Amino acid sequence: MANGQWYPPEWPARIRALAEGTLTPVTPRRAATVMLLKDTGTGTAVHMLRRRASMAFAAGAYAYPGGGVDPRDDDHTVRWAGPTRAWWAGRLGVPESDAQAIVCAAVREMYEEAGVLLAGPTPDSVVGDTTGDDWEADRVALVGRELSFAEFLDRRGLVLRSDLLGAWTRWITPEFEPRRYDTWFFVAALPEGQRTRDVSTEADRTVWIAPGEAAASYDRGELLMMPPTIATLRQLVPYGTAAGALAAAPGRDLTPVLAEARLEDGEVVLSWPGHDEFTKHIPAGGAPE
Repeated sequence: MANGQWYPPEWPARIRALAEGTLTPVTPRRAATVMLLKDTGTGTAVHMLRRRASMAFAAGAYAYPGGGVDPRDDDHTVRWAGPTRAWWAGRLGVPESDAQAIVCAAVREMYEEAGVLLAGPTPDSVVGDTTGDDWEADRVALVGRELSFAEFLDRRGLVLRSDLLGAWTRWITPEFEPRRYDTWFFVAALPEGQRTRDVSTEADRTVWIAPGEAAASYDRGELLMMPPTIATLRQLVPYGTAAGALAAAPGRDLTPVLAEARLEDGEVVLSWPGHDEFTKHIPAGGAPE
């Protein structure tokens, strides 16, 4: 392949079925993912995971910690620091209860998959260490959905630090995909005193890597990524510090990016508005060009 763009072999047939009206799109699930950043001596690094080869979706691709929203976090009000739920609702373009659940999903998934927690005992603090056996038991319970994130915060008397997150972009899985997500991408800085841990059951490798280095590896075909991942990496390159990226987040456009598939001169054209590098032309009965 010319680069590391993730492209499943079943896509052409599904795209044609969608274009011909024989495939009914599934409703996307709400989801959140976090580009966790830290400053190094040479600039900013982002935390990435390589999805296990056994995963049904995007196997082998590099991604960020993330996952689906837990509906239980919609209606249980949690202790909250930072912008109000109403502010987040306006920023994310959803009702207030949805906004809380989406922010909870971002913070929860980062804790589940990287061991990093954006919460503390007071509105201006974060926990310093989450590596003890009791913390691990709670993390495993969250992964198994035996415990909701709202219940976890209540049990430990923690305040969710929404002010440590910045909403960056929003992508919706193409309509021809059998597994669809409406995903909000956030940026966050690694809190002082905490460290990432390789605890994700969905990943077989984790790395801290400069966004520019990761993008170059994708361009050489060395790292496999989905379009939202490489697009956001390129967007992070200009920021030399985590604080710089966080400061830029409030001005980012959150208009959803959704792939379009159309029939044109006997072939299917797949494109992502605003992201020309991902456009694919699929001849009748052939592979993408």
